[in-house]
Amino acid sequence: MSPTPEWVMVGGEGPESYKQHSSYQRDLLKAAKDKINAVISANLSLDLISNRFSVADFGCASGPNTFVAVQNIIDAVEEKYLRETGQNPSDNIEFQVLFNDLSNNDFNTLFRALPSDRRYYSAGVPDSFFDRVLPKQSIHIGVMNYAFQFTSKIPKGISDRNSPLWNRDIHCTGFNNKVKKAYFDQYSLDSKNIYERGRCKLCLTIFLMIIISYFLASLYELINSLCRVIHLLCTR
Repeated sequence: MSPTPEWVMVGGEGPESYKQHSSYQRDLLKAAKDKINAVISANLSLDLISNRFSVADFGCASGPNTFVAVQNIIDAVEEKYLRETGQNPSDNIEFQVLFNDLSNNDFNTLFRALPSDRRYYSAGVPDSFFDRVLPKQSIHIGVMNYAFQFTSKIPKGISDRNSPLWNRDIHCTGFNNKVKKAYFDQYSLDSKNIYERGRCKLCLTIFLMIIISYFLASLYELINSLCRVIHLLCTR
């Protein structure tokens, strides 16, 4: 098992909570709805859908953004199903949503906020998404929203003032190439571990990874390269 990081989004509904400081991310999720529709429409095979369709959100935090993310997916699946079969998906498919995050995540706030009009059954899956948290072939689509930027650990030297890798700020602003390489190496290792520990193997159909954020220009190629690594790992 991976060492569990100590950091999680601030829970509850108070002024410092994630719930009160996540509208920016939520707006971007809503803006990505059409792209999600296009990806699912092009890649999801209805032949592999039985009467149960499972979605997992890895790194769900305490809401409410995770509800937008999974609803985008469900809407896209239902739209494709109706378009290609002419049948009402609600008559033939039951949706299951698995919310995954660290065990110290505020799942209580998350489940209290579940939408009353949701069209899915829900369950929590506590543990680090850097480890395997579900049985093989147990989900159809996995998604990550604003969680992919986390690493399983801080790269060696980043917090050591005497190291050439020391990054003095909470953001990688004006970092040198050694800092960039340290993070890229850690991201690459984490990505490989995600595959080898079975996250991609969990999926019955496709692994949909959504990475939505703004990046510094100097990080663009790093993120681009990392996306290519993930694509290769999950399509072997």
